[in-house]
Amino acid sequence: MWRVLRRRFSDVVVKRETIETDVAIVGAGPAGLAAAIKLKQLKPDLEVTIVEKGVEVGAHILSGNVFEPRALDELLPRWKEMDSPIKTPVTSNKLYMMTESSYYSIPHGMLPDSLNNNGNYIISLGDTCRWMGKLAEEMGVNIFPGFAAAEVLTSPEGYVEGVATGNFGVGKDGKPKENFQPGIEIRAKQTLFAEGCRGSLSEKLMKNFKLRNYNDGEREVAPQTYGIGLKEVWQVKPEKFKQGAVIHTISWPLDSTTYGGGFIYHHQDNQVHLGLVVALDYRNPYFNPYKELQRFKTHPLVSQILEGGECVGYGARAVNEGGFFSVPKLTFPGGMLIGCSAGFLNTAKVKGTHNAMKTGMMAAEAISEGLDRGEIQGKELWSYYTKYRKSWVWDELYEVRDFRQGFFTNLYLGSARAFINNKLLKGQRWSFGLSQKGEVHPDHECTGHATDYKPIDYPKPDGKLTFDLLTNLARTNTNHEADQPVHLKIKAGKESFPKEVSLKLYAGPEQRFCPAGVYEFINGNLQINAQNCIHCKTCDIKTPGNYIEWTVPEGGGGPF
Repeated sequence: MWRVLRRRFSDVVVKRETIETDVAIVGAGPAGLAAAIKLKQLKPDLEVTIVEKGVEVGAHILSGNVFEPRALDELLPRWKEMDSPIKTPVTSNKLYMMTESSYYSIPHGMLPDSLNNNGNYIISLGDTCRWMGKLAEEMGVNIFPGFAAAEVLTSPEGYVEGVATGNFGVGKDGKPKENFQPGIEIRAKQTLFAEGCRGSLSEKLMKNFKLRNYNDGEREVAPQTYGIGLKEVWQVKPEKFKQGAVIHTISWPLDSTTYGGGFIYHHQDNQVHLGLVVALDYRNPYFNPYKELQRFKTHPLVSQILEGGECVGYGARAVNEGGFFSVPKLTFPGGMLIGCSAGFLNTAKVKGTHNAMKTGMMAAEAISEGLDRGEIQGKELWSYYTKYRKSWVWDELYEVRDFRQGFFTNLYLGSARAFINNKLLKGQRWSFGLSQKGEVHPDHECTGHATDYKPIDYPKPDGKLTFDLLTNLARTNTNHEADQPVHLKIKAGKESFPKEVSLKLYAGPEQRFCPAGVYEFINGNLQINAQNCIHCKTCDIKTPGNYIEWTVPEGGGGPF
């Protein structure tokens, strides 16, 4: 099979090769890998194939996170006896309210239960996925890294029957180069989409199958809302390091109307993961998330940890924040959405990996049961939704269902609401008049006009604690084949939007919200530096008029 995938072609376009498999999985993240492992546990003879756009499993996994092992305990009950990279239990847990020069610890008695990290671990999610990938391969799962799923394959009857990977060796002019290799069709009885937040194929499926036009009687699906998480990895001095320490912060450098917060996780080997998560419904078009991260590091709470250390990594990724009401319909004929493709992040917990894994496992169980009935080819396996409805994932998201919406007004009202709902009432909803859907607007509609705001004067980087964007971009090890079609596309009919809408009305905010310097306005015209793209998906979410569509570049490209 591998020889088929790596066959070289001349510049003559040939018919795509086809791989037949029982289950295809798009994405080797925690949801996709958990689904594959569970499938092999339930049906060892099942043919399971994963395609992963990163050059290796874990290459496009950004998160250094606090990991709740609940789903892993179910999937691999003896995982602690295995050689896993999950080795750093949380030893302390603090939340600070920050001002520009001071910080105040929130008493533990006032912390919502969702921020209790007893029994959790600080991990590198990329390393964890590499470990899970090896386990899956040992069980017989076929994993093909470096192959980006670029197209959903549908049958004449309209059901999903797999995916096709993108072509290799296509020039910017759209013509095959000497090293051209056509994409591969992977045809499956069921296809699981585990692309992560704002997956390009998942978004198309939601539109084509109207998965967001759904009301199950308990909830009407609301638009998804997002944040951008920016992260640096630092090697700090031993005397500054406290293994297992977890710190979250709220308020400064963000103002009271911008939802978000900081994090500092002391992982292992004197390595600290720190960053800032900012909601993308912010209004000020001059706001720059990357420069806010640099400001965050100048705070005494943060700078004293980093003093004398070295930044060794950087990255950014969009995250789902909508929660319970923004989870779409999960099934369609021939496939399912799992993990962050659907949006199971618990914003109140600042965690989603456990939910992503559990949804992958439930999808695997639905497929296994469908096989027992002798019917999975092109079928809509509704039992996956039924399992979700009866699971602890549903219960967990339901309890904090209004958490994010409570912060739409400002930090202080949101904090009070979160304390009452999630600490005192334990999820017995006090709605404050908020509706499920009517209060939620797509993030690109929330940006205000430039004339209503003033540019923000950010301090210049010092090169030791704070860095210019290109310096940090080099730390992502991002690489794309230069001579390939631009994968960041201006949508048809919106060709005038960059200049006439974004620049004229909003002062070109894509120049500031992109954490990789992809977008520049030069002499009033937009230049897209697609080779810089670190696959955060923010442009697909926040550009005025939503004029950019993020599509997969040539497989293997991106951060590493």
